[in-house]
Amino acid sequence: MSSLLSAGLLYLTETAGEPVLKDKIFALDWQLIFDALIVACAVFFLFFLLSYLVFNPARNLMQKRRDKIAEDIAAAEKEKEDALAFKKEYDARLRDVDREADGILADAKRRAKDREEAIIAEAKEESARIMTRTKAEVELEKSKAKDEIKQEIVTVAGEMAGRFIKDKMDEQKQAALVDDVIREMGDATWRQD
Repeated sequence: MSSLLSAGLLYLTETAGEPVLKDKIFALDWQLIFDALIVACAVFFLFFLLSYLVFNPARNLMQKRRDKIAEDIAAAEKEKEDALAFKKEYDARLRDVDREADGILADAKRRAKDREEAIIAEAKEESARIMTRTKAEVELEKSKAKDEIKQEIVTVAGEMAGRFIKDKMDEQKQAALVDDVIREMGDATWRQD
C-alpha cells in the first residue's frame, strides 16, 4: 500500500511528534484515511437519511403529481370523448328536429290544403243552395207573375164582357175585340211555359 500511496501523493512522516513533508503532493496517513472513511460513512448515512426524509417525500410528491397529471389527462380525454358523443347526439337530435319540423310543416300544409278543399266544397254547396233557392224564388216570382197576369186577364175578360153587354155586339165585333185584347197582352201570355 505504501507504493500506491507514495506514487503521486505527498507523504508525511512523523518525527518527534510533528509530521514532516517529503517530496509528495498529498500527505496521506492512517488518521486521514480513517477520517475519510467516517466522512464517507456520514455522507452515505446522510444520503440515506435525506433520501428517506427529503428525497422520498419529494419522489412521492413527484409521483403523486405524475399520477394527478395522468388522471387529469385521462379525465380530459374522457371529457373530450363525452363531448364528442354529446356533439354527435346533439347533431342527431338537430337532424331529428329538422325532420320533425319538416314533418310538422308538411302536416300543416296537408291540413291547410284539406281545410281549403273543405272550404271550397262548403262554398260550392252554399252556392248550390243559393242557386236552388234563387231558382225557387224565380219560379215563385214566375208563378206570381202568371197569377197576376191571370188576374189581369180575368179583369180584362170582365171588362170585355161588360163591353159586350153594353154594345150588344155581334160575332164579328166580338172576334175583333178578342183579337185586340190578345194583341195588347201578347201571345206569350196565353202560352204555358
